[in-house]
Amino acid sequence: MASTPETEGQKPKHRPIVRIGIFIIAHSFIVSVVCCTAGVLALLLLPVLAKKTYVSENALMPGSAIPMITDQDVSGANNFINELTSLNSKSQSLNIEIPRLIALHMANLGGEVSYHMFQNQPNKFHPLHFFTSTDTEANNVNQTCESYATNTVGIIRAPRGDGKECIVLVTPYNPVNLSPNETLSLGIAYSVFSLLTQVSWLAKDIIWLAADSQHGQYNSVAAWLKDYHTPSFGGSGKLHDDECHISNDIIATEVSDTLRRAGTMAAALVIKVTNTGEAGEQDALNIYAEASNGQMPNLDLINVVSYLAVHGQGLRVQVDKLVSLLDSTWLKFIGEVFETVGKIARSVNPQWKFGISVKEYVEGSATLVSSLYNQALGVPTGSHGAFRDYQVDAITMEISPKLLSNSKGRQTELLFRGGRLVEGVIRSVNNLLEKFHQSFFLYLLTSSNKFVSVGVYMIAFLLLVAPLPVLAASLFSDTIKSYVKSEKNEPFKSWRWLYPTKTVFLVYLWGAIVSLLPYFIYQIPDSQPTSRLLIWASLSLFILIVLGSFFRARSAEWALLKSVTVSSAFVGLCLMSVINFATAEIGALLLVPMCLMTKPWRVAGKVQSALNLVLVIIGFPGATFFVVKSVFGFENGSSLVEFWYWVESLWAWNSATYIYICMVHIPCWVLCIYILLHPC
Repeated sequence: MASTPETEGQKPKHRPIVRIGIFIIAHSFIVSVVCCTAGVLALLLLPVLAKKTYVSENALMPGSAIPMITDQDVSGANNFINELTSLNSKSQSLNIEIPRLIALHMANLGGEVSYHMFQNQPNKFHPLHFFTSTDTEANNVNQTCESYATNTVGIIRAPRGDGKECIVLVTPYNPVNLSPNETLSLGIAYSVFSLLTQVSWLAKDIIWLAADSQHGQYNSVAAWLKDYHTPSFGGSGKLHDDECHISNDIIATEVSDTLRRAGTMAAALVIKVTNTGEAGEQDALNIYAEASNGQMPNLDLINVVSYLAVHGQGLRVQVDKLVSLLDSTWLKFIGEVFETVGKIARSVNPQWKFGISVKEYVEGSATLVSSLYNQALGVPTGSHGAFRDYQVDAITMEISPKLLSNSKGRQTELLFRGGRLVEGVIRSVNNLLEKFHQSFFLYLLTSSNKFVSVGVYMIAFLLLVAPLPVLAASLFSDTIKSYVKSEKNEPFKSWRWLYPTKTVFLVYLWGAIVSLLPYFIYQIPDSQPTSRLLIWASLSLFILIVLGSFFRARSAEWALLKSVTVSSAFVGLCLMSVINFATAEIGALLLVPMCLMTKPWRVAGKVQSALNLVLVIIGFPGATFFVVKSVFGFENGSSLVEFWYWVESLWAWNSATYIYICMVHIPCWVLCIYILLHPC
């Protein structure tokens, strides 16, 4: 059959998914506006979409058993507290006598007791700390015996267990300056330990770690965990009492000179008592769960503690919230809008349960922002964070009495309530035949009994970053079309995108170098924080100028440069969302608008140029820090010094947020400035 001119001129029909892609790329501006608006709206809706918490694992059965702590256990705890208080007021060598007293009571209750001596390991920046553990032996060379601290460890062997699993109780205290709150937390742990040495239902070993926190609460727990999980051969697990005379003074005949171990840790509870100074109607329980790099314990552990605290002991459970947002006018306005929409939705269909009250929305938003910030910071909110580094679910339970008096009756009541709460949690964990796995590990809290799961909060992030690949494809397509129109005799060469790629690569290489500079700056003796910050900024600028000599600024290639920049930002944000979602979410809020709006000043109009300038200023991490600080009313000393300490805390705690800022955020920010100044 002969072909006609009509059939020869027809173009092949693309598949539906290809046609949809072409349509989206052709309307990239509308898609970007819709996706960004929907992403911000989805983020504001998270407190409304939060679900009530529930216990996923049926075997936990919280509250199914009657508490067994007796007056005898609490009476022994009171005597223990009185001895600690008396010793604190009389003895001079408290760092020796208090661990000895704790070990003596542990042994009298029937526990296996051992000491764990460790030295303070200061957090110093080193590039390899992000990938390997520190060399503690190298840091101990110039340490003296006065830098030693002593953890006291008591172990109860489960009568119905095989020694393969254990539950850890941690009570941090400072023997040099023992406070009444610390003696109360030790008393609560004593009452629980006293009970558990007598029960027959225990299927998991119990470890009570009285952590010497004179060098920091986190450091004492982290040092013990490291030695606990480090295999010891021969005599390497013994305390080296020939190296320091302190060990000779501490170790008694009933205490082992080796680090005793139990099984794999199923869960850990850090017990603390604090006096907030606030008068309330009931005692409160503050729960802290954030670990390093946004890691969270299994939600079931928080649910069990919250359920037993509220329904078992009548405590008011609280989680950390950003107090400055509670009086926010714009947040109340948004809450009123959602409340009105919810009323309209229920009037249309009573089964539509949408919308919450203004008060719930404001408090939920304040808690959500605090949870998002703590996870994004990557710094643990307590010594429980050391357990999460070993994949052990742990939280800090901080009991805040409504009025902390010195009366014996009030102290006894607090010991009963705290002890029964800890006993109930141990009973629930004791029922498990495997590790926590049924509930969520990725979530954000909006209150003590409401959460946002990963399947909900990822929607906001995906909507925010979705315009980036669309814009990159649109810019590349427009560049090809404009090149064909301007130079018809010469076809577009596909390798032309290598020029802007080289520029982007050099800027990201500069970001990697900037991230390593603090290690060398710290070698400068007697340098002040402000001096270190200025040296860091000066060296970074100098290296950028040197690498800038390799940039090729071609007048027709700014669109290709922006296309590669946007693509790299998309890849960086997606990779960071796998490591720490909270950091990626906050980074997307700053990077995406800047990447979308950036355009050379010679091409953009006055309004867009002014908007670009505002976005570039806010997008710089230092400016963002100062803006957030002023908006939320944080006033803690000099701004430059505080910013340096904030950055210093990121690398000292091996936070992945530091890597993101130096190797993703700042390079994208520099590239956006380069595009703004491009000689078109």
